[in-house]
Amino acid sequence: MSTPKDYEIRLSGTGGQGLGLGGKMLAEALCSKGLHVAQSQSYEPTSRGGMSRSDLVVTEQTADYPLATGLDYVLILNDRALSISEGMINDNAVVLVDEELVTIPPEGSFKVHALPLSRTAISLGNLRVTNVVSLGALIALGKFCSLETMEAAIRRITPKKYAQMNLDAVRAGYELVQH
Repeated sequence: MSTPKDYEIRLSGTGGQGLGLGGKMLAEALCSKGLHVAQSQSYEPTSRGGMSRSDLVVTEQTADYPLATGLDYVLILNDRALSISEGMINDNAVVLVDEELVTIPPEGSFKVHALPLSRTAISLGNLRVTNVVSLGALIALGKFCSLETMEAAIRRITPKKYAQMNLDAVRAGYELVQH
């Protein structure tokens, strides 16, 4: 599947899963390729089990409308996040779900990829890097950004003491798709 000229990405889960940071990392990578990115997010406190999402509208020119309306790439990290994308996922979309935390994947004409995202993060020693593992898998599936471009964005955004952990996480996620 080739990447469309203009496309929309949603990272979704619950508060505390680092989806805002993941969206920022991905936006940084895409902007470094000369693309225009409008990012929006919604975050409810994790103490309430609230939903969280980070949306990116990616265009070659300035976007006519900066909010997501038809999703081409979707990450779903748990069952609570399923409902926030209902009716918005395009027929040919790439949908990535955590195989352990999404018990009933969404159904539609789109392709669902269930991968061990959180389990991979735990194997790296830190569940909190599930968001970055997910980015690696998503860019490998969507082919809208190279691993090298994503790594460079992570180096620019991540504090030095977390950089290597995040670089290991994005590579591990990328490798999940390559096998």
